[in-house]
Amino acid sequence: MQDSFSFAGLVIGAFLVSIPCGYVRESFKKFSLPWLFLAHLPIPLVVHFRHMAGFGWRVIPFTLAAAIGGQIVGGWYKRRMIHGRKAPQRQP
Repeated sequence: MQDSFSFAGLVIGAFLVSIPCGYVRESFKKFSLPWLFLAHLPIPLVVHFRHMAGFGWRVIPFTLAAAIGGQIVGGWYKRRMIHGRKAPQRQP
């Protein structure tokens, strides 16, 4: 039971740590040096959390997916803040 909570906390933590990086990353040109830096910045922190929680390599796909999801959500939120919410176009 404790491992389940630790695993869930690890995955949620990987997601939450990646959101600000995705938000800031959206300001830079794609594949530029700052963009790449921000895309990879949360990874060492997630690895550290994984080692502290005592998990092995088997949880890497889950934490990687959560980190990518956090990057996507952060970028989506930044685009939404810039462009605003677009109302759907209705046909008469």
